[in-house]
Amino acid sequence: MPRQLSRNSSLLSRKSRRHFLQGSAAALAGIGLSNCRRTIGETETTASDTSSDDAPAASGTLHIYTWADYTDDELAAQFTEATGIDVKIDVYDSNETMLAKMQAGGGANYSLLYPSDYMVTEMIGLEMLTALDKSRLVGLDKMREKWASPVYDPDNTHSIPYSWGTTGLLYNSEVLTEVPADWNYLWENKDVLSRKMTMLDDVRETLGAVLSSLGYSYNATDPAQLEEAYQRLLDLKPSLASFKSFGWQDELLSGDLLLSMVYSVEGIPVSIENPTFKYVIPESGSSVWTDTMVIPTSAPNIDAAYEWINFNLQPQVSKETVERLYFATPNGEAMTMLSQELLDNKDLFPPEDLLAKCEGIAPVGEANALYDEYWTKVTSA
Repeated sequence: MPRQLSRNSSLLSRKSRRHFLQGSAAALAGIGLSNCRRTIGETETTASDTSSDDAPAASGTLHIYTWADYTDDELAAQFTEATGIDVKIDVYDSNETMLAKMQAGGGANYSLLYPSDYMVTEMIGLEMLTALDKSRLVGLDKMREKWASPVYDPDNTHSIPYSWGTTGLLYNSEVLTEVPADWNYLWENKDVLSRKMTMLDDVRETLGAVLSSLGYSYNATDPAQLEEAYQRLLDLKPSLASFKSFGWQDELLSGDLLLSMVYSVEGIPVSIENPTFKYVIPESGSSVWTDTMVIPTSAPNIDAAYEWINFNLQPQVSKETVERLYFATPNGEAMTMLSQELLDNKDLFPPEDLLAKCEGIAPVGEANALYDEYWTKVTSA
């Protein structure tokens, strides 16, 4: 999920969407929030279930660098109980922030990362990822066909698909009675939305959306197309409240915001808990992302990293994280265990004709310099 935050914590503690939903109970009168903290406590797992017979026993501490809300206290505690391995988690909200920290040597303690698809390709090229020993993995054969040999990492040589989702628009349907069906809505209604909308603080997502609004690829590399997208975003900038990937929830609830560009993993839970807010995937297409689990070449505890991967490959664990955190799973067996209500949620599992219009964010090579140049200009304007 192309999503700059790094907070040290022994267990995940950032203010997340779940805090938003629970803390806003008074304002959301009548909305049931009892399932906001569902856990995976029902899963019965032993250390022998999560590792191959020939793998060495892991111990010590596993340091993980991941997106917010991809794990929780219960999951970490259950893993520790099963394996004896302590877990310490730091979070980020940008692939680029994660990469910069790893390249600067600040990530030497991490044995497990969660990069997005395009970042996996980039990190392979930089020789930053360990080639996985498939004999130490249990459950990789349960991946759905699309993720059995993904284009960003053929044969899952360096990465394990963990989650997937889309990027879209979350809006207040009581105020905005017209559905923001496509990206052009932002420009067509910029006076109504002035200072009441946000776009992601993410160069590839936001410039990608602007490119899409112009009929170009999310992954365009043509300098003329990028210049046109920059000028179009610059035109919208005065009407934006901010570029923000996280922390927009309270503003949306209070009415200070009417619309936010969000990741599905952040937007769908809000729309489920409060139907006033609706999540829309732009009809012309958006990004569809996959986040993965990888072991960096600098990992100090590879054995523990394999234990964590195998633990999360279990269909029951995958199924319950979908129920708890509302991201789609690439685990085919886990899919068969989901309720029909979840499977019928078209925000979570969009129809194939809409997905066909979406693109995965891909490396853009030398065009990265132009993306960065235009992003710096527009965010500092």
